Amino acid sequence: MKVLYYIYQICIALPILLVLTILTALITIVGCTLGSPHFWGYYPGKIWSRLVCFFLLIRVKVIGQENIKGKISYVFVANHQGAFDIFLVYGYLGRNFKWMMKKGIRKILFVGKACEEAGHIFVDRSGPRKVLETIRKTRAILTGGTSVVVFPEGARSFTGHMGYFKKGAFQLADDLQMPVVPLTIDGSFDILSRTDKWIHRHNMTLTIHQPIPPKGKGTDNIKKTLEESYVIIGNSLPHQYRGMVENPDQD
Repeated sequence: MKVLYYIYQICIALPILLVLTILTALITIVGCTLGSPHFWGYYPGKIWSRLVCFFLLIRVKVIGQENIKGKISYVFVANHQGAFDIFLVYGYLGRNFKWMMKKGIRKILFVGKACEEAGHIFVDRSGPRKVLETIRKTRAILTGGTSVVVFPEGARSFTGHMGYFKKGAFQLADDLQMPVVPLTIDGSFDILSRTDKWIHRHNMTLTIHQPIPPKGKGTDNIKKTLEESYVIIGNSLPHQYRGMVENPDQD
């Protein structure tokens, strides 16, 4: 069965998904230029992500959808198991949001331009002034229920375990006094790890936890929210992926 799936993904699924990726990027660019980035910066990507899972025969389960309500803006923080985290969150979170991503993604053909037009947030860590500029831009974007999704590890796992969390997302939530929603991603590592060259068929689960409201403002609030989020996310992972494993790629 594995061999048949490899043949299917090479001969059928991946060529279709390559065309869909280019079309989605072009639709996003044109739609955001002529229309509303709030709509065109989210829905084409959502449909694209669901189609990726459909054509690759990946089943998805979402737990805790009821935990996010109304037109509230959240800072979503998730563990970063692998490349398929993007499709899981984009396709199935069910909330209009912007990604907070590395500025290097801007260089990817079609995709980088689409992300820029969609209003996704490119993080520049070259200095304190750039970080403050990112926070100002984010504040302007996060209105009317639009949220932001961040991978606090900053890099994909090599083992399926979590590395340490950086404080940037929690500092942003503290600065804007927004609730943080932990997300547990499970199954993405088993589909395509950082060291794999083949996509493996495996189910994915997205667990949306209860929001963590601000408990104050400042260093203590940032630290407590970070630690609480880490524990919540980790406790929902399968036992073989629980516990921190140092990731040499985190910078």
